[in-house]
Amino acid sequence: MKRLGLAVLAAVLIALTGSAPGRATEIGRVGVDWVGNDIVIEALTDPKVKGVTCHVTYFDRSIIDRLHKGNWFEDPSNNSIACRQTGPIEIGDIDLGKSGEEVFRQGRSLIWKTLVVNRIYDKENNTLVYLAHSRQVTNGSAKMSISTVPLFNQPVVWQKGKP
Repeated sequence: MKRLGLAVLAAVLIALTGSAPGRATEIGRVGVDWVGNDIVIEALTDPKVKGVTCHVTYFDRSIIDRLHKGNWFEDPSNNSIACRQTGPIEIGDIDLGKSGEEVFRQGRSLIWKTLVVNRIYDKENNTLVYLAHSRQVTNGSAKMSISTVPLFNQPVVWQKGKP
């Protein structure tokens, strides 16, 4: 029982701190209704790929909406991502496997839901693929968004040599 309590506490702390491999900066917030619900726009950088910036959007429920509907801990899984080259591209030691690697994670509810961005390298098409999706404790979400950054004909520096 004590072990379960520690696991829950750790999950809560991670969710509250927004622990993430990459960092994001809120660059915009658009109000969508009279109860204070917003669409948040954040710019995030990939910690292992310089020169690429992703913009992620998600729905942020207001306290009024949470109190009115009574489902305090629920947040929609809707999100969107767009990634573009914003400078010279320098690629560090990235995971080249089919699952790629997580480059960003942000808690979207107390312990139930997390917004995640994964990067996958498509070697055949010489493209970085960024996938935004929600990870939930019980039921996964089928809502996702994808963006690609083609590396074709670009002066790309691979720190470990091109795969």
